Amino acid sequence: MPAQRKTSDLVRAAMSGWLGTALEFMDFQLYSLAAGLVFSQLFFVGESPALAVVSAMATYAVGYLARPVGAWYFGRLGDRVGRTKVLFITIALMGGATTLIGALPTAHTIGILAPILLALLRLVQGFGAGAEISGAGVMLAEYAPSGRRGIIASLVALGTNCGTLGASAIWGVLVAVLSEEQLLAWGWRIPFLGSAVILLFAVWVRFRLKESPVFEESAHVTDGVALTTAEIREKAEQENDERMLEALEQNKWRAMIPAFLLRFGQAGNSGLLQTYMVSFITVTLAMSASVGTSVVIVSSLVAFLTVPLVGALGDKFGRRRMYQVMSIISLVLIVPTVMAIAGAQVPQLFLGYIVMHNVSVMALASLENLTLPEIFGSRHRYAATGVIREIAAMVATGIGPVVVAAWVAAASGSWTPIAIMLAAFTICPLIGTFLMPEVAGRDLKDPRNAV
Repeated sequence: MPAQRKTSDLVRAAMSGWLGTALEFMDFQLYSLAAGLVFSQLFFVGESPALAVVSAMATYAVGYLARPVGAWYFGRLGDRVGRTKVLFITIALMGGATTLIGALPTAHTIGILAPILLALLRLVQGFGAGAEISGAGVMLAEYAPSGRRGIIASLVALGTNCGTLGASAIWGVLVAVLSEEQLLAWGWRIPFLGSAVILLFAVWVRFRLKESPVFEESAHVTDGVALTTAEIREKAEQENDERMLEALEQNKWRAMIPAFLLRFGQAGNSGLLQTYMVSFITVTLAMSASVGTSVVIVSSLVAFLTVPLVGALGDKFGRRRMYQVMSIISLVLIVPTVMAIAGAQVPQLFLGYIVMHNVSVMALASLENLTLPEIFGSRHRYAATGVIREIAAMVATGIGPVVVAAWVAAASGSWTPIAIMLAAFTICPLIGTFLMPEVAGRDLKDPRNAV
């Protein structure tokens, strides 16, 4: 029998995905801003200012090492026992680690043990977060009506935006009202400890969330648990299920290549603009710390229009075409926007950052959160989406800011390395679109990959 879901169930699923993704990106944005503003003085003392920033960014990258492992482990579990049970665990791990960062003693108190504990909590945080946004995207895609998946699943991208905005707003207030001594002494702890409020609310919402109807109705699922490969093959042969038999013989790597390219480009741009650029503005351009936090806040507000608009256009014109349009626009705008940022004049800096961030990060995020689940078949959708997302992010977002930070330092503050890296990342999604078919509106109960 078809799984019965009410509008209220869809709303709850959307709220769950939005909250979890908001908390995930709040966690990571809290850390990235802290890394650029205070962590170099709290956990990496005794180093030169430039080297301390690189060390703080390297610890930021540590969280990405655990994410593919978490995506693989929890993704496989989610494909076997359902999405809701796994999403309950991941948010508890992720949010709990973030709260504990706010309780850490600094290097001034316990020496080298402080950065070690910070790195360990980043690993736990990454392990839980690895399956969070992919699970939220899968859940919303599997709940939403086929013709409106783009705009509904874009709520996941709005979650990333809300998290970024919330973290940036908190840091903006702290920087504005506290002295540097107060910020370093105790003010930096407030946003990490305060994230526990969102964590508790998100856990409560997910406790009442019903399972994805696509998962429950899939041919390989019986009584809420996926069959083994041998059981699926036996059942498919008995029922002459051609789609399932084809899925069992399909080359899984063909779908992973375009999915990786789509994610790699967006994640790389995100790492450069949302993580490294704050340090570039405050350290390299020697501007006020409030400028870096304020520009992220304003751009995140603009993205509340960008994300649903691009999601709706993806429903109307298809995912491939919108990816191609946004990637080409981004490539054209890289040089003028980065030059505007590097000019260190506040109005031009704001304009350049807002345009580049919305075109090359938030627009692609709106498309990505739905396109990746649509590429993969129902049997391994959660695991495949999660692993591809996190491996690409580990390479692009984890390494990108560190490489560019060192490159910019070696080039005496030149903006050219940033523009080159942005162009390299932006070309990847464009290439990926030529390796995949249009996936908008496909049957998500289909066990076969789209490629």
